[in-house]
Amino acid sequence: MARDMKLGWNVEALNKAYRQGYLAASVGMNKTRCPYRGDVVIAAWEAGWDDSVEAVQKQAATQSVLGDDLFSRIA
Repeated sequence: MARDMKLGWNVEALNKAYRQGYLAASVGMNKTRCPYRGDVVIAAWEAGWDDSVEAVQKQAATQSVLGDDLFSRIA
């Protein structure tokens, strides 16, 4: 397991923070409510948050191009 002894974070912790940030944005949590301390872990959480917002925006753009009716989603 890769671990930075000075900063106290590891790859698993960063992955967890990213996933939690992604989930937080997907349920509408404000970006300023990050529960983490430490620049690296906060950056991972914010990256997840940003990616979730971007995914939602892409999905919305795709739906508006294709139309948002049932038949458009089936075809």
